[in-house]
Amino acid sequence: MKQVIPIFFTVDQGYVPYLSVAMASLIEHASSDYQYHIHVIYESLTEDAMKKLKTLEKEHVKILFSEMKTGLESITNRKENFLRTEYFTLTIYFRLFLPSMFPEYDKAIYIDSDTCILGDISQFYQVDLGTHLFGGCKDISCQDNAILCTYFKENAGVCIDEYINSGVLLMNMKKLREVNFEQHFLTLLNRYHFDTVCPDQDYINAMAYGQILYLSNEWNAMPTKGKHLIKNPKIIHYNLFFKPWHYDNIDYADAFWKYANQSLFKEKIRKEKENYTKEKQLEDEKKFNQLIERTSQIIQGDTTFKSVFESGLEKRI
Repeated sequence: MKQVIPIFFTVDQGYVPYLSVAMASLIEHASSDYQYHIHVIYESLTEDAMKKLKTLEKEHVKILFSEMKTGLESITNRKENFLRTEYFTLTIYFRLFLPSMFPEYDKAIYIDSDTCILGDISQFYQVDLGTHLFGGCKDISCQDNAILCTYFKENAGVCIDEYINSGVLLMNMKKLREVNFEQHFLTLLNRYHFDTVCPDQDYINAMAYGQILYLSNEWNAMPTKGKHLIKNPKIIHYNLFFKPWHYDNIDYADAFWKYANQSLFKEKIRKEKENYTKEKQLEDEKKFNQLIERTSQIIQGDTTFKSVFESGLEKRI
């Protein structure tokens, strides 16, 4: 019997076209020596969307859908829970609940939907986590921004060279259950309502610091306007505003369009690109400046992860 490799994506209806690109690229490069269970954890997906994604199944790849219904009642539409200060979406939190939702797995992979997978994902899965809670890649997309680097250090209490991006994770599901990561997260969330601009990511870094295995950035290569290009990336993550379906001249864009042009959602993706006007691009720039301004406000506040942990009021995991 082939070893089962569980892979999780979380998505809402608006991101389904890009998820189709990520899944198609993953499946094309996945070794047939393994059986893959791709779990799509969703909020409000249509039957048509699920049906189209199901067409990607292969003999060694099973695609399963689970609606996220419980456990998130206390995560409300408050500004400190907004992604990049812009909007509220529960999907970014889904990854934190996977260990308890799927007790049958001792280890699993989580991947954001704005990705393109060009390497054999079984190689990522075979990395030995040891006793670490997570395996992840350092967030190179923010390394050249001094204000964001200061934010990570003063809010999460983690220096940029130890701060991981949560868009691609190898998860020690068994140990995350043993340390009750989910409950600890909810306790901190409801007790302190920490201000953040990247909520799930800040919580993971702040809580699991010291128990993260740092992996090669070939597994989470992010566009950085040509500054930190990875020669042979195995996973490309179109992080922040660097979306090839919005902008020209994005690093690694050719990989995305290869699979987008084969997707059942290709017309929708092309129209999104065509309709992303100069005005929308200027709005992105405004949003990024607002994000930077918000980070400066947060680190001046009285309650940060760093201040709470250093005071002894709470402990990291």
